[in-house]
Amino acid sequence: MLVSLGSLVLPIVLSAVALFFASFLSWMVLQLHKGDWKKIDREDEFLAAAGQCHLAEGSYMFPGCKSNADMQSEDYKKKYEAGPRGVMTILPKVNMGQNLGLTFAYFLIVSTLLGYLASISISPGAEFMGVFRFVSTAALMTFLAAIVQHAIWFRNRIVGHVVESLAYAAITAAIFAALWPAK
Repeated sequence: MLVSLGSLVLPIVLSAVALFFASFLSWMVLQLHKGDWKKIDREDEFLAAAGQCHLAEGSYMFPGCKSNADMQSEDYKKKYEAGPRGVMTILPKVNMGQNLGLTFAYFLIVSTLLGYLASISISPGAEFMGVFRFVSTAALMTFLAAIVQHAIWFRNRIVGHVVESLAYAAITAAIFAALWPAK
């Protein structure tokens, strides 16, 4: 017998709420991401120069190229060897309410999908540790997978993300395991 997704509404919603608050704690209280970004020396000069480029919102790689053929050109190779090399994202002004809402929606969707996966894999009345192991593994894969690959290519700091992913997986798994439907 399978568990209905409807019977998992409470753990889904509680997981999303708990993850939202855990995210707040990791960013604002524990400040796990404090060292993720560095301040540019001579920032005023950089901002003035970047401002003159009138860059649209988006992510840029430098030196950049528009095609594989451009990447093979001697001009590109010289720029690449000379450096600097990097990635830069031009952001819009932050809309904190929108970003917080989207973050909660993300956690709600992830919790729903984790609930769905568990509902088709775990029987009603399963033991706490069985539910915990399954949901924590699926949650860790969900929260951690993309950031590691991104860090491999773009060298962003991931320590805070790894710690968060472990915490998010444990929080989600504990809630699902504690509220797993009986037989």
